Amino acid sequence: MTEHALRIGFVSTRFAGTDGVSLESAKWSNVLTELGHTCFYFAGESDRPADRSRVVPEAHFEHPLVRRINTDLFDDYRREAGTSEAIQELWRKLKRDLHEFVNDFDLELLVIENALAIPMNVPLGLALTDLIAETKIPTIAHHHDFVWERERYAINAAEDYLQAAFPPHMSTIHHVVINSYAATELARRTGMRSTLVPNVMDFDNPPAEPDDYTDTLREILGLKDDEYLLLQPTRVVPRKRIERAIELAHWLDLPCTLVISHSAGDEGEQYQRYLEEYAKVMSVRVVFGEGIFAHRRHRTPDGRKLYSLADAYQHADLVTYPSLVEGFGNAFLETIYYHRPLMMSSYEIFKTDIRPKGFEVISFGDFITDQTVKHARAILRDPSMARKMVEHNYQLGRRYYSHAVLTKRLKTLIEHSLEQTF
Repeated sequence: MTEHALRIGFVSTRFAGTDGVSLESAKWSNVLTELGHTCFYFAGESDRPADRSRVVPEAHFEHPLVRRINTDLFDDYRREAGTSEAIQELWRKLKRDLHEFVNDFDLELLVIENALAIPMNVPLGLALTDLIAETKIPTIAHHHDFVWERERYAINAAEDYLQAAFPPHMSTIHHVVINSYAATELARRTGMRSTLVPNVMDFDNPPAEPDDYTDTLREILGLKDDEYLLLQPTRVVPRKRIERAIELAHWLDLPCTLVISHSAGDEGEQYQRYLEEYAKVMSVRVVFGEGIFAHRRHRTPDGRKLYSLADAYQHADLVTYPSLVEGFGNAFLETIYYHRPLMMSSYEIFKTDIRPKGFEVISFGDFITDQTVKHARAILRDPSMARKMVEHNYQLGRRYYSHAVLTKRLKTLIEHSLEQTF
């Protein structure tokens, strides 16, 4: 453990909402705070304490200038001269902002959340690389997914930028990945070593029981008393393969509604339109819950309730998670934490890092089989079978993916990061 409490700066494109980066960074900062450190935040959007946040709109991947840059960088193999100039100008501006962030808050350590892994904001990644080179500040780069894992970055005119900053090879940066495959690929592609720190949940503090706030949730979702709620707790993006959840709902031959908790986010709405049409063909009722669920409970200006993701989990009868690819699988851990049975695909990281630990799920490969349907139907119809499954999984989650596990790893990680620098 370090001899004194540190002032630690978290940097990302955003710290807000229910995306994996925001959620995991909050867990890290909570654990670090419990260890006596003070955390500060730099992003294009932040829901963290305002007195410890530096919000710079140009750091967000949805800033208009950043969106224009990305449109040119990731469409073919040539970029316009004006794009290079825009990148350089924004790069310099963000570097000044980052220097002020470090100096104003007297920071001693940086934690970079995915901004040096995936080029959603190229100028920010370049600015961070310069900042670290110029200050030699100890840095932990927490990588959730890499550029080579996203098909939309395969064709690009940014090879020079990607080589320089996504991720950068620097002695003051300690790289952290969330799965063993990422560690292997990072080493194979770049020669960089990394530390594996999986995603976690606070399993030592079980979730609270549902309260009166959610009494009307099923009614708002349009569910009848005898209907099952199937929850798809992800964004509406193609790699989530939500059509498999629709197929399960169809083949169950039980009264049920599939509820999708998130929006499409930054990947467009074409896939949602496809799902809407597919659900009609399959005669499955689907509720897109973007206007019902939010990252926290609150009421709209007209008094309408918005529910948290926790509320969605606690009213679900079965969680569906048919993703083709996941960096780790936050929805997996959340389902285990909220004691819910899970139907999921055996994506690569689940097969290599998670399943060997003994978790019990309703799994499938490339498509929904009769066995998948029968297993899901049995779980829905037999509450005692479901209870046995979810309690077994909860205890395994507590053993392998708790805040206590994260605490131990962060203590060691900080020590090594400081030693590596000095």
